[in-house]
Amino acid sequence: MKFSLFLLLPAVQAFAPTFQSRATRSSPVLSMSAVSDGLLAEPHGGVLVDLMTEDAKGAVAKCNKEIQLQPRQLCDVELLMNGGFSPLTGFMDETTYKSVVENMALPSGLIMGLPVIFDTDDESLQPGDVALLKDGDREIATVEFTDKFLPDKPLECLNCYGTSQIEHPGSLMVATERGKYYMGGKVTGLNLPIRDFVCQTPKEVRAMLPAGKDVVAFQCRNPVHRAHYELFTRALDAPNLGEDSVVLVHPTCGPTQADDIPGTVRYQTYEVLKEETKNPRTIWAYLPYSMHMAGPREAIQHSMIRKNFGCTAFIIGRDMAGSKSSVTGDDFYGAYDAQDLLKEKSAELGVKAVPSLNLVYTEEEGYVTADEAEAKGLTKKTLSGTKFRKALRAGEDIPEWFAFKSVVKVLRENM
Repeated sequence: MKFSLFLLLPAVQAFAPTFQSRATRSSPVLSMSAVSDGLLAEPHGGVLVDLMTEDAKGAVAKCNKEIQLQPRQLCDVELLMNGGFSPLTGFMDETTYKSVVENMALPSGLIMGLPVIFDTDDESLQPGDVALLKDGDREIATVEFTDKFLPDKPLECLNCYGTSQIEHPGSLMVATERGKYYMGGKVTGLNLPIRDFVCQTPKEVRAMLPAGKDVVAFQCRNPVHRAHYELFTRALDAPNLGEDSVVLVHPTCGPTQADDIPGTVRYQTYEVLKEETKNPRTIWAYLPYSMHMAGPREAIQHSMIRKNFGCTAFIIGRDMAGSKSSVTGDDFYGAYDAQDLLKEKSAELGVKAVPSLNLVYTEEEGYVTADEAEAKGLTKKTLSGTKFRKALRAGEDIPEWFAFKSVVKVLRENM
């Protein structure tokens, strides 16, 4: 039996909580300027947005409301403030929301995969209100609300997630977590969130990257195992990348699916792997983004964000940001739907699509492509995620061809 978004649903906590940290930064001046850092990737729309203000006291004085941010909202606010969502300068109004939902583009025609909205059930919040957005006691931003509207949630889910059925985690989130109303409004940044891990801003990441070189982004939301490492290091040899290109390993550390490993644990696995490999062509940074599992649409959103962080290319895997029905277990997207959409929109978006290799481990030659293994008749070895987790819990040996020892150690310590 299928359930649609038209049903009234009880609120559920379907996703992992946000994660706190200890890093602080000073606030730069509010700016909307083009960057000239020598990188090949221009920010989306030509400017890197920076919504942080030096006059925090003055911004707070304008507020007549106070709102505690939910975990997903906190991630969205941070990416608005630091320019990860450039060229957006605030939450989308109704016109912009409808344009992105219906056309996968801003009203200007600039491509954008998913809407960025502020949701609420508060009947008293109205256009003209100025709200102080907080994470606990920490003042994060202010928002000057411009409009308030009832979104077309079934259409949003159908267009953005490919289905309005709540068996999809994104549709479930829209139906049960998001408020009744969406509100547009201009954001002014006060302080970046404090987290257990530093999430560098686009400006900071761009300063880490080599000028004049291709930078290919690798997105993940789970611990990196050997197949992933082989995948993103071999991607540097892709024919559409220039010489001496580098890879930015840029995991999302915000809320994701309910059964994913918590962000703080994922972060620890990345840190130990970074130290273990110390690859000069691999750069690591962390993204405060909440996953939507929106498949093709999310591939566009991820690529746009990484463009703002200085990347010219994006590694696009099989079933990128895909999900399965919680009822039938069937995949919502075809294995190559996300790849096909990014390839189609690559020129328009300004990000090269680098399809991930289908790698398998063989007894004779280690990691090779599946086609090569088939052609040579090599002996393939596999280990399912279920068996891996079972072996972890039981303290059994994990083959080194599957997972790095340092990563296994972190996972065992946190199970």
